[in-house]
Amino acid sequence: MFKLGCGMFAEECRAVAAEFPDVAYEEVIVDTFAMRLVMRPQAYDVVVTTNLFGDILSDEAAGLVGGLGMAPGLSAGHRHAMAQATHGSAPDICRPQRREPLRMIVSAQMLLDWIGRTKKRDAGDHGGASHRARGRRDDRRTHRAHADLGGTATTPQMGDAIAARAAAYAAS
Repeated sequence: MFKLGCGMFAEECRAVAAEFPDVAYEEVIVDTFAMRLVMRPQAYDVVVTTNLFGDILSDEAAGLVGGLGMAPGLSAGHRHAMAQATHGSAPDICRPQRREPLRMIVSAQMLLDWIGRTKKRDAGDHGGASHRARGRRDDRRTHRAHADLGGTATTPQMGDAIAARAAAYAAS
């Protein structure tokens, strides 16, 4: 089953890659790619894979940035897109005041950027504004503030802090 499904998938990827000769295309066996992803994650911009392997590799990649609580998600096509927190919000195992909001905020930012690119609207600027409001990725004061990430802030407190930064950015 895997051999047939993965073979068909690879065949289609090769056909599409042939239409875009300026885009680098490389096929890698999933276990080798998993190792390379851990060793040099910055080497990859886009990874195309089947759903099963994509689920495993996205969990691995999320671990590189602090876990699923830091991993945004965007499923996008030519006409439609859906932003979501990677693997959902886990309401059954998390108290409402302690749900880490950054992954959904980043997911929404990615959706706004996608709308700006694909629909030729100014929504992309809003995505950039939300990115600047959250702060740089290495700004640990905001990221560590939430209890899920070792801080003490609740979800509403994190939301308030990010909204205050957005307001300050908009005023400047």
